[in-house]
Amino acid sequence: MDGNFALVTPDAIDPARMLGGALTPADGAALLFWGVVREQNDGRAVSQLEYSAYGPMAQREMLRIADEARARFGTGAIHVVHRVGRLEIGEASVAIAVASPHRGEAYEASRYVIEQLKQRVPVWKREGYLDGHAEWVPGFAPAVEAAR
Repeated sequence: MDGNFALVTPDAIDPARMLGGALTPADGAALLFWGVVREQNDGRAVSQLEYSAYGPMAQREMLRIADEARARFGTGAIHVVHRVGRLEIGEASVAIAVASPHRGEAYEASRYVIEQLKQRVPVWKREGYLDGHAEWVPGFAPAVEAAR
């Protein structure tokens, strides 16, 4: 669908650019989901995260999800950006901008996109902890799920 956008990047995410890129004069609402690296996960002190992805496939799947959400909820453009590389506490790892004539549809579409992204997009996360250890966090694994 025209107007939707997806990107996997090592660069910082610009929220104003995301919202501005999604909005048109037909929209009465704009919503930005801003996922950030937090300092705790499952009771462990996190020092940083490292994301890796199969970029071309991840971008295609994020765009497919945006198209689905737009068709399902009747929104305007949806822009999705996911970071890769090392991220520090407080840095944005994922952002979703949804433009829509009305706020309700924007909220529903945003929720749909982040939930589907977590399930379907080939992005992997490795948590680094303050105690010096690091581990891969369970997440995207369609081959494992298909084998069950």
